[in-house]
Amino acid sequence: MSRKNKRDKGRTGVVYSTNQDFAYEYEGGFEEETLAPAEQNLKVMLDKKSRGGKQVTLVEGFVGTDEDLKELGKMLKSKCGVGGTAKDGEILIQGDFRDKVLELLQSNGYRAKRVGG
Repeated sequence: MSRKNKRDKGRTGVVYSTNQDFAYEYEGGFEEETLAPAEQNLKVMLDKKSRGGKQVTLVEGFVGTDEDLKELGKMLKSKCGVGGTAKDGEILIQGDFRDKVLELLQSNGYRAKRVGG
């Protein structure tokens, strides 16, 4: 295993070069741009795997920045009046709110469909 140096800051490939004109290549901090609501293909489903039997409404398929995902999650949580989280491209809403979440997404211009039972 290699240890990363604190001064490394994402450099890839070359450790040291004597070339005066050498420029380090850095790992891209690439973040996807948020698609317009009409271009999003969201899937709304009920999930209870590895949650101790508790049900959550899961919204998957969001393409965009983490800030926009969290903003959408915050809006859904406040409209449903429950808790949840938004991370890794998916939004978790505590409880079975599939119909309400689907209605809210569609009223805000998102292309969303219900998946599963």
